Amino acid sequence: MKYRKMGRTGLKVSAVSLGGWLTFGGSVEDDTAHQIMREAIEHGINFLDVADIYAKGGAETVLGEVIKDYKRSDLVISSKVYWPMSDNVNDRGLSRKHIFESVHKSLKRLGTDYLDIYFCHRYDAETPMEETVRAMDDLVSQGKVLYWGTSVWSGDQMRAACELADRRGFYQPFVEQPMYHLLDRSIEQDVMPAAEELGMGLVVWSPLAGGLLTGKYNDGVPQGSRAANTRWLQGALTPQNIEKVRQLTAIAQGIGCTTAQLALAWLLTRPQITSVITGATTLDHIRSNLKAAQLELDQDVVDKVDALFTTS
Repeated sequence: MKYRKMGRTGLKVSAVSLGGWLTFGGSVEDDTAHQIMREAIEHGINFLDVADIYAKGGAETVLGEVIKDYKRSDLVISSKVYWPMSDNVNDRGLSRKHIFESVHKSLKRLGTDYLDIYFCHRYDAETPMEETVRAMDDLVSQGKVLYWGTSVWSGDQMRAACELADRRGFYQPFVEQPMYHLLDRSIEQDVMPAAEELGMGLVVWSPLAGGLLTGKYNDGVPQGSRAANTRWLQGALTPQNIEKVRQLTAIAQGIGCTTAQLALAWLLTRPQITSVITGATTLDHIRSNLKAAQLELDQDVVDKVDALFTTS
């Protein structure tokens, strides 16, 4: 496994990481999830990413059942706060009340004393930014959180948070978690330049576009598949995108790897990317994703993929 520094911090995380969205505590049985997490950890993945909203706390609980068997300092554990966790009017957003109550619940479910990274899971326009940044700074000061970050924030929102932190002497966010994959490279226009400017790392989710970039839909959408039941994924299954993925598959075959491995490895050629957060429902998935971190792509392959999925 290769490890990369998170922005301008000293923290190093695995280039390929494991996330629990839609899987841990959800679509994947707990025993299988345990096996996947252990396989990931034992093959060098040190960054494990969940959120309180994932399976309404279920993902954190399942992860906690595994990490108790490992040396805590060997792992980088992250969770997130923002989305409603109940019908209570204050059980949502980025208010000081919700942040503090949520982190304590997340720590209890995970069975740990601290989070390595705590993400603001969306931007909260209803809460003054100073309240949010101050609350995160307090958590860092208390040792409950080591680093805090943002997720799906705009470049301007990231800049505003860092400027406020600098002006007030608060601890700034050092990582952003956006969606990024070959079929959606929009962060290259706004978020990526802002992260470089601010010294923030980028740990990206949905790097395989919900499975589309694995090539499994090249010949159609099987009944009962994720794409057959997911509206946003159906919208991405355009003839143009399918043709691009077919060509990506041909490039991958030419260099002896899978379509998914090439899609992940291309993202990792971007120097701004700290880690790609992968999902897995089987041991074969995590084993295949692990190999992507070892791929060394020739520049002509990088250029071919870049041209195929150009944003212009």
